[in-house]
Amino acid sequence: MCGIVGYIGARQAPQVVLQGLKRLEYRGYDSAGVATLAHNGEITIRRNVGKLANLEAMLADSPLTGHIGIGHTRWATHGAPSQRNAHPHLGMNGRVVVVHNGIVENFLVLREELEVEGVQFQSETDTEVIVQMVERYVEAGLEFGTAVRRTLKQLHGANAVVVMSLDHPDRLICARLGNAGGITLGIGQEEMFIASDIPAILEYTRQMVFLENRQMAQISQRDYQVMDLDGNPLTAEVHNIAWDPVSAAKGEYKHFMQKEIFEQPQAIIDTLRGRADFENGRVSLPEMNLTPELAQRIQKLFIVACGTSYYSGLAGKFLFEHIARLPTEVEYGSEFRYYNPIITEDTAVLSITQSGETADTLAASEQAQAAGATLWSIVNAFGSQSMRIADGCIPMQAGPEIGVASTKAFTTSLVDQYLLACALGELRGVLSPARLRQLIADLAQLPDLAGRVFDEDAYYQELAAHFFKAQNFLFLGRGINYPIALEGALKLKEISYIHAEGYPAGEMKHGPIALIDETMPVVAIATKDSLYEKIVSQIQQTKARGGVVIAVATEGDEAIAREADHVIYVPKTPPLLAPVVNVIPLQLLSYHIAVRRGADVDQPRNLAKSVTVE
Repeated sequence: MCGIVGYIGARQAPQVVLQGLKRLEYRGYDSAGVATLAHNGEITIRRNVGKLANLEAMLADSPLTGHIGIGHTRWATHGAPSQRNAHPHLGMNGRVVVVHNGIVENFLVLREELEVEGVQFQSETDTEVIVQMVERYVEAGLEFGTAVRRTLKQLHGANAVVVMSLDHPDRLICARLGNAGGITLGIGQEEMFIASDIPAILEYTRQMVFLENRQMAQISQRDYQVMDLDGNPLTAEVHNIAWDPVSAAKGEYKHFMQKEIFEQPQAIIDTLRGRADFENGRVSLPEMNLTPELAQRIQKLFIVACGTSYYSGLAGKFLFEHIARLPTEVEYGSEFRYYNPIITEDTAVLSITQSGETADTLAASEQAQAAGATLWSIVNAFGSQSMRIADGCIPMQAGPEIGVASTKAFTTSLVDQYLLACALGELRGVLSPARLRQLIADLAQLPDLAGRVFDEDAYYQELAAHFFKAQNFLFLGRGINYPIALEGALKLKEISYIHAEGYPAGEMKHGPIALIDETMPVVAIATKDSLYEKIVSQIQQTKARGGVVIAVATEGDEAIAREADHVIYVPKTPPLLAPVVNVIPLQLLSYHIAVRRGADVDQPRNLAKSVTVE
């Protein structure tokens, strides 16, 4: 959950940057570093592994000075946590330095091209290709801003970047690509700030500018310019952020739920950090304590969960059975302990819980462990009971989720199960190295694919204006997208108080079709996969009975527009990862409908974030 801070002004940059990084410690990290442009005209860097206290001690022994600087807290994706892989990264000739948040999907191709040109890399990170490319362009005679723009245009994926140049001691350049990893400009009195999140710079200014997708900015001590990647100037809205912690935490968003929906691409990146090795096509889940012997001994998996986590588990069943070939059942925590499930020492029980304190899930887990099962958990709250009692755990990297209706904990738990399925598949000997490599490669593009959904947010608002008076909704899905239909219906129920049902589309003729008329919208998840023709058939049956259909479909599918009344397009996604992308439009639609109905989306009536009693 990388943190970024930049500063230019009259203060000592190292102190400002370090303090800003401390305010971002809640995001999680494994190393940190600071770079400044000193008075002697050199870029100087201090980097260390572990907590910021280690970097602070290093700075006390070997201080930095300067009035322009950048800093970073890193959570590893490419390359293990180490001093050489920590940010900031310096170009080969010491003229450009970069900090970066995100995943450069095509870094291997870019790195190979640079190595052919004689560039010698000093780290294992994807980030280093950025600084080496910018430096090469600068040395070829391009103006600094032009060099950055040309580099950015070649990067694939969702990324946030801040660049500092030895030759331009009066400016910093920052950019945002995609919807993962925010970039905020802070406007001070003859000083300017950059941060990945508001708390880092809130003590210095309340005037903030938030960069949008494919925007960059140049800042100097007294000014800033926002532009697109072609260099065309843009007018950016300045937001006045209140000093109180709640408003500050919401930032540019109206509700926490809206903020958390938009944080999902970043949460996915954070979930992959240190776990998905894109270069070697491997998965690392050290907290799971997996061994080949354990993975091969397990003959059955139970997933126990409640609410949204239960629907995540239903999608996870497809992943574990398809990827790891492990028979899997999914049970409500509240029911599991009452039907005397068959558990042996060859059984694993995986609990999925955002809070780690859900009473029913905990009781089911403890019962399974007492019966001799291996107990695993996927949990967002560090130090919670579910984490403490488990034999192996995957800590979610969703970050704080304030809204009662879960969003980013749902999508990150899907990614966690995908990673676990890959790890089990390899250890069980059912995945070839080539297949595993492809499964991991598919993950690299996921944050960007998820982020692209937000480009159509205005359209979801239009749909909400059209449908917010409806009294009933039906959500349909097939295969791995059936659980997403369930989750879409749950979100609408939770926050808008509209009655909604999720149903397997193939079962529509066994009852729900009797309810179809022009007053009940039907949301059909109809993205391209092996069941596409079957879901289209259900859409046609709905239309034949006067129903109104909203289809979630794959970009470029023009045929679906002839069948459905409204189409929400999402980018083409590998089928096993499609639920992560497909659920986001349903979250946004539910959110905007709830807002139109005047509901309290962050604290829906009668609901609690964590259910700690039966």
